[in-house]
Amino acid sequence: MKLEKLQKLRNIGISAHIDSGKTTLTERILYYAGRIHKIEEVRGGGDGATMDHMELEKERGITITSAATSVEWNDHPINIIDTPGHVDFTVEVERSLRVLDGAVLVLCGVAGVQSQSITVDRQMKRYKVPCLAFINKLDRAGSNPHRVIQLLREKLSHNAVAMQLPIGLEADHDGVVDLITRKAVRFRGPKGDEIVYEDIPAEMVDDVEIYRADLLDKISMFNDEMMELMLEEKEIPEDMIHDTLTKAVRAREITPVFMGSAFKNKGVQLLLDAVCRYLPSPLEREYVGMDNDKGGEKIEIKPDKSLFPCAMAFKITEETFGQLTYTRIYQGTIKKGDSYYNPRLGKRQRIGRIVRMHSNDREDLTEATAGDIIALVGVDCASGDTFCDEGHNVTMESMFVPEPVIELAIKPAKQDDLVKMSKALNRFMKEDPTFRVFVDKESNETRIAGMGELHLEIYVERIQREYKANVIVGQPKVNYREAPTMPANFDYKHKKQSGGSGQFAHIVGNLAPLHDNVEDAAADGGEEGSFEFENKTVGGSVPKEFIPGVEKGLKESLVKGPLAGCAVINTRVELTDGTHHPVDSSEMAFKIAARSAFKQAFLESKPVILEPIMKVEVETPTEFQGTVQGDLSSRRGILMGSDMRDDYTVIMAEVPLSEMFGYSTDLRSSTQGKAGFSMEFGSYKPVPSSIQQQLMKKYQEDQAKGNKG
Repeated sequence: MKLEKLQKLRNIGISAHIDSGKTTLTERILYYAGRIHKIEEVRGGGDGATMDHMELEKERGITITSAATSVEWNDHPINIIDTPGHVDFTVEVERSLRVLDGAVLVLCGVAGVQSQSITVDRQMKRYKVPCLAFINKLDRAGSNPHRVIQLLREKLSHNAVAMQLPIGLEADHDGVVDLITRKAVRFRGPKGDEIVYEDIPAEMVDDVEIYRADLLDKISMFNDEMMELMLEEKEIPEDMIHDTLTKAVRAREITPVFMGSAFKNKGVQLLLDAVCRYLPSPLEREYVGMDNDKGGEKIEIKPDKSLFPCAMAFKITEETFGQLTYTRIYQGTIKKGDSYYNPRLGKRQRIGRIVRMHSNDREDLTEATAGDIIALVGVDCASGDTFCDEGHNVTMESMFVPEPVIELAIKPAKQDDLVKMSKALNRFMKEDPTFRVFVDKESNETRIAGMGELHLEIYVERIQREYKANVIVGQPKVNYREAPTMPANFDYKHKKQSGGSGQFAHIVGNLAPLHDNVEDAAADGGEEGSFEFENKTVGGSVPKEFIPGVEKGLKESLVKGPLAGCAVINTRVELTDGTHHPVDSSEMAFKIAARSAFKQAFLESKPVILEPIMKVEVETPTEFQGTVQGDLSSRRGILMGSDMRDDYTVIMAEVPLSEMFGYSTDLRSSTQGKAGFSMEFGSYKPVPSSIQQQLMKKYQEDQAKGNKG
C-alpha cells in the first residue's frame, strides 16, 4: 500500500451498550459509502441487517459475533468492525479493539452512558484506542444529548465536547448545526442522502455561539497560538481548529461528540467525515511486538510494507470449507501461496487464500500489506497467533481474556449426537477464548463454562441448529473460588516404607493471603497471577532438585480447594525449612508432601468461599420501581442507586450470580413485560457463612457418594 494511501486508511470499530443502534449505524454507513444499495433493518421484514448474518442474530435482533467490512469514503478506505453490545460476548469487543486504530462509541440519546458503555470504554483505555462519540436515537421520546455529554464527562471521565447541536429533538429532529462552520445541515431525500447546508435557524443562533465558545475553549487548551487568538478575540482559522482537534483526539485527550439518528438517516455522513478527519491512520499509531529470541524484549513494529511481515490472527470462525482467520497485518506484506512462521507452533504455515471480508461475503486478494484487516482461508491456527518471517521470532502482545463465571453440564441425547457435539464444542472453544470445555473428573460429566447465561444459551442453540445434535443441558453452576484470610504455618512429614525403596519428604513453611483485600485479588476471577511460591530454604535442607516437586504439588492443590472443591486464589506459600533422606527422597515424595501440607495449612487459614457478584442494571417503568428493588434485595442484592428518566427508572445493583438464574422471566412477569436488564461480572466477594456451610456440606456429600460409587 502506497504511503499516501496508508495515510488515508482507517481501521475502526463501532462499539456500544446493547440496543444503542450500532448495527443500524453500520448499515447506514454501508449504504452511504455505496457498499449496499438497499437498507435493511435489524429486526422486522427483509433479510435483516447486512452485518448480522447469522440466523440467530436475525431472529433475536442482537449481534453475537463481530463482523468486518470495508468501505471507501471521500477517497479514504475504511475497515469497519461492528461488535456485539451484550456483555456475554465481551471477548468479541476485546479482540476487535486490540487490532483497531480508532473507534466510534455509540450512545443512546435517551439512556446515555449504560453499564456496557463503561465496559467498552475500559477496553478502549486498555488498548489506548482514540475514539469519537456518536449520540444516536435523537428521534426517540426523551432524548437529551446534553445530558448524555454530561454523563460522558462524569461516568467515563471523558473530556467530551459537542461538535454539533441538534435541530429539534424527538419527532421534530431534523438535522444538526455544525459548530465549527456555523451551518445548519439537513438530510433530505427518502434515505437522507441529499445533504443540504443552510443558515442556522434564528432561534438557535444564541445557543450556537455559547456552545461554539465552549468547544473552542476546550480545544485551545492544546494549542497556545489558538489560545492567544481567543484572548485577542480574533477569528480562529478553521484549519487550525481541525488540526488541533485531530492531535488531541489521537492523544485521547478529547472526545468530540457527534449527533443524529441512524434509523432516521440523519448525521451519519458527517460522522464518516469526522472518522476520516480525526481518527488516526496506521501510520499514527505505535505498535509493539516481542522478540522471543531476546527473552521477550519489546520491539517497535512499523506499518511499512518493505519490512519483514508481522500479522496477528485476532478472530477465528470455522466454515464448511475450512477455518476463516481474521488477521490484522501490522508490518510487511503477506502473499497468497507463501509460507509464514507461527512462533507459537514453531513451524511454517502456507497461506492458500487471502480474502477481504464484507460481512459474510468475500473478495479474493493476491496480497495484503501493512494496515490491512483481511481473512486467511484454511490456515490452522489459534486466536492471538502471530505470523512473521522464519528469521524473526516475533509475537504481538496478546489480548486480555476474562475468566468464565458460569458453567453447566452438557451431554448428547443419543450416542449418534456425541460426535456432532464434540465437533461443535471443539470449534467454539477454538473460536472463543472465553468459552471453555472440560470433563469433571469426579462426575465424568462434560461441562461448558462461559461469561453468562445468554453466552452458554447461544452456544447450546448453535450446537442444535448448526450441527443438528440434540443435547441435554444441566442446571447452571456458579464458579466459586476459595481463598485464605490469615497466615498459617505447616510442618509436614511424608513417610512411606513398604519393601524396597521408601518415600520420605519433610517440609516446613507458611501459607498466607497474597493480597490483604480478597475482593481485589479476585477482580478477574482467574487463577493466573493469584498464586506465589518462594523457596527460602538455606543450606540444602531441601535439595534444589526437589523444589519443583514442592511447587507442582502446591499448584495441583489450587485446582480443587479442600472446602468445596473450587479453585483456590490469592495464596502465597513460603518454604522455609525441611529435611530429606539420601535414598528415599524424590521429587514425587516432595510433591505428595506439598499437597498434604497445603491442605493442612489452608484449613487453618480461616478460608472463605468467594462468589461472583454481577453488576446489574434494570430499566423499568417508574410504577414498578418498588417491585423491582424489592425483588433484587430478596436475591441478596445491594442497591447501588437509581436514575430517574421521564417515566422510567434505571436501577443499579450488585447481585450474586447464583441468585440471577431465570431473572429475565421473573422480571418480565412482574413488570408486564415492560422492563429490561443487563448484567456484567463485577467482582468476587465472600459468601455469607450460612451459604458457605451449605456449599461445604454439599461437597462432602458428593465426595462420599463418589467414594461409594
